[in-house]
Amino acid sequence: MDTKKLAQATTFAIIAHEGDYRKGTKIPYSAHPIEAGIITMSLTDDEDVIIAAFLHDVVEDTPYTLMDIEERFGTRVAQFVACESEDKMRHMSAAQSWDLRKQATIDHLKEASREEKIICLADKLSNIRQSVKSYARKGDAMWEVFNQRDIKRQEWYYRSIGEALSEFHETQAYQEYMQAVDYVFGNES
Repeated sequence: MDTKKLAQATTFAIIAHEGDYRKGTKIPYSAHPIEAGIITMSLTDDEDVIIAAFLHDVVEDTPYTLMDIEERFGTRVAQFVACESEDKMRHMSAAQSWDLRKQATIDHLKEASREEKIICLADKLSNIRQSVKSYARKGDAMWEVFNQRDIKRQEWYYRSIGEALSEFHETQAYQEYMQAVDYVFGNES
């Protein structure tokens, strides 16, 4: 594995997300893609997949484009980032488009490659880890900082992601994800 390329991807993510923070926290947002990249390393040794995990939110949340990613890290990495980037549907509010955006993610996962699913699992595991911390401190009040404040809709999304990624059920990352979902939303069984 080319550690220089990994360092470049990490640095690029930190710079791209500079000044942004995790919802409702003072944690620099760049901690999320770095954590997603590290989780990805536990699931694959495919360098392009790992780099894409570090960069997965750059196009979605910053002024950088897929062309910027492709020029720096190659076509395959850019394709993975494109697959993980959500269409923000800026013609409507984030709250209004939430269900449409999340359904599109779930639908995409039904046809996604294993590599794309690995990036998604790493992303969502990182997110639910943060939710566990927030839930432990704030309980259901944690949802007040989100575009979708309806706990049942959030639960639908996180459990649907779990179903779509169930082929990873034997991995520690998937098991941790599902345990965290049960912690935040209550155990279904």
